[in-house]
Amino acid sequence: MILTFLLYASALSPTLYAATALLGICYGAQFRIMIPTTSELFGLRRFGLTFNFMHLGNPAFAFLFSHWLAGHVYDTQAAKQQVSSCMGPNFFRFTFLVLAGVCGLGTFLGILLTVRIRPVYQMLLCCRFLPSACKL
Repeated sequence: MILTFLLYASALSPTLYAATALLGICYGAQFRIMIPTTSELFGLRRFGLTFNFMHLGNPAFAFLFSHWLAGHVYDTQAAKQQVSSCMGPNFFRFTFLVLAGVCGLGTFLGILLTVRIRPVYQMLLCCRFLPSACKL
């Protein structure tokens, strides 16, 4: 998704179709991965509640970024140029760069979570195949 938002920020005409397709693939993969992630990290006891809470993140932050960030950037650029209607890539480039940065932060946090939880999965795998070595 970082690459997608950088392509949007570049605002080159040929890349817009590729960026849109890549964005759809990324969102589809994200929603597909959320189900096993929810069950593995939080268990199945309250799966419906936890999954729906995780599912709420996308629309909540989409509203936050589209209403607050993009709207503020749009109004600021319109006031600077003293126009009523903004056209062109300059008006939303900053918004797409911020979104790319947020996706970069999410990627870093995902890698950090993977590194932290790896010993747990190694222990579970060891217990499965070598029960005598299990220290549970």
